[in-house]
Amino acid sequence: MTTTNDIAAKVAEENGLTKVQAKSAVEAVFKAVTDAAIAGEETSIPGFGKFKVKETAEREGRNPATGATVIIAASKKLAFTPAKAVKDALKA
Repeated sequence: MTTTNDIAAKVAEENGLTKVQAKSAVEAVFKAVTDAAIAGEETSIPGFGKFKVKETAEREGRNPATGATVIIAASKKLAFTPAKAVKDALKA
């Protein structure tokens, strides 16, 4: 698993920044994506992918323990669609 600190360390190393500066930059990117999602906006990072909010409708489900029918509330989730370059890199 890669953590925020791991990403920040790599950014710091590749860009001649301190780890504190790099972590601040990485956290700012994550905050910008989160703020856009809260506002219902799509975030596109060319060469990496898109983040957008998807809404799921209320639906009927079953409690696996009892078999009773339950209503699952509508919700929102943040979906990521990788760019072609990322998809191609994963295939290699």
